[in-house]
Amino acid sequence: MHKAPKGTTLAFDFGEARIGMAQGDAELGMAHPLATVTGNSNDAKFEAIAKLVAEWQPKQLVVGLPTHADGTEHELARLSRKFGRRLNGRFQLPVFWVDERMSSLYAESLLAEAQVFGRKQKAVLDQVAAQAILQGFFEGGAAEYFNGRDEQNQADDAEAV
Repeated sequence: MHKAPKGTTLAFDFGEARIGMAQGDAELGMAHPLATVTGNSNDAKFEAIAKLVAEWQPKQLVVGLPTHADGTEHELARLSRKFGRRLNGRFQLPVFWVDERMSSLYAESLLAEAQVFGRKQKAVLDQVAAQAILQGFFEGGAAEYFNGRDEQNQADDAEAV
């Protein structure tokens, strides 16, 4: 497991239609919902993400890795990894992947507890799921790490973190 480094972190709950985002800091150990990114094209989505990256100046990024309840990878895991590698390529920031198997259920239960249902829930569900992913990263670390370099350098960097 890769431990959460110090500094501001942005997390993503990747979906083909919507991308939930959350922000937090490992020193405080708290994650907060930030935004739900939508757009008609990947360029439009990345433009919105770029604005938030510029505003928050994160030290690293976290992407949820979809898995089934039994731990096997979901079909979207490949797309989530591709999304994470694109984030790394655009922003030159390390990317950590975190198991997100319970994040949507957790988000739904939090929102139900807060009496947020229907359209109001749909508008914030993805960013609350990203919050759950980020909180999981702060509490338990990440399963995978990518910094845009070869695997040996990544292993050396992960040990230094």
